[in-house]
Amino acid sequence: MVKHVQLPLTEETARGLQAGDQVLLSGAVFTGRDAAHKRLIALLDEGKPLPVNLEGETIYYVGPAPARPGQAVGPAGPTSSYRMDPYTPKLLDLGLKGMIGKGERGTEVIDAMKQHGAVYFGAVGGSAVLISRSIEKSELIAYPDLGPEAIHRFVIKDFPAVVVIDSQGNNLYQQGPELYRKTDL
Repeated sequence: MVKHVQLPLTEETARGLQAGDQVLLSGAVFTGRDAAHKRLIALLDEGKPLPVNLEGETIYYVGPAPARPGQAVGPAGPTSSYRMDPYTPKLLDLGLKGMIGKGERGTEVIDAMKQHGAVYFGAVGGSAVLISRSIEKSELIAYPDLGPEAIHRFVIKDFPAVVVIDSQGNNLYQQGPELYRKTDL
């Protein structure tokens, strides 16, 4: 059964999601990849405010292609999330509740997710055109010099994803293969 999830995430919603849940996300997300994350952490290290309030928010790790006429964005598939791992625990400390990307996350990130009740959603790599159809609006928020890696605010509707790591640390990348492992060879 697919769950409809409204963003921003509440504590109750985030903690109620389980690894393996199929979801359709609707609401707003911020975008950002490693260059933007590096700048956010530099601001924090300098004691300066961030250009966005991350409390309850979700970040989509994406560098969208340019939009065609009539579209909010062009193809917008997920990027590899591990590249944001060095920065993620500090952002979770600020109230970040969700992340969307592809690939595994490090132990430090998973521990911080458990501490703060956050979830990691997996979007299917290779489905960038399909995903872009769920993005209704795109607004540039910060770092326009980064081009597609700038921070944007996307308004999304029925964005398809899977809960890969839940707030308890359950990890579909570890649990999934166990379901198909043959024990009687």
